[in-house]
Amino acid sequence: MTENAERADIVKLIPALRAFARTFCQEPADADDLVQETLLKALANIDQFEPGTRLKSWLFTIMRNSYCTKAKKRSREVLRGDDTLFDSAAVPGEQEWNVRIGEVGRAFQSLPDKYKEIIALIVVLGESYESAAGICGCAVGTVKSRLNRARARLSCEMGEDDYRQAS
Repeated sequence: MTENAERADIVKLIPALRAFARTFCQEPADADDLVQETLLKALANIDQFEPGTRLKSWLFTIMRNSYCTKAKKRSREVLRGDDTLFDSAAVPGEQEWNVRIGEVGRAFQSLPDKYKEIIALIVVLGESYESAAGICGCAVGTVKSRLNRARARLSCEMGEDDYRQAS
């Protein structure tokens, strides 16, 4: 296969590359950027493509590696408002939050299913009481009672006994 034939085959695979890029990027512009980066790398390294192997797989591997490299770089980047070095030197501790998140997750998992469902519908998904009642097939008052009981149990599980005193 000549380089021109390989380039023509690459062009034919652009729709497949776009579809694959959408699995990585939710924004169409970001997906198009990933496709463009993949095409640039592929064309720059076309001499490394081994004839007899699948061109599509080769391109998808380039795309996946490009995406993973960018994701690693993004995870190391520090976003800040001004350019002062000292403002970015201090890193807030996240251990306490991670521990607390784990505690909340365990407390949530210990709830009965009917309470988990109500918390998920109202607190997490933002459904109204009326909508949650329709989804669960119960009265609005039942939804309110379950939510109150679920919050109380979560508070108790988390060691915050003053929930009942505050409400």
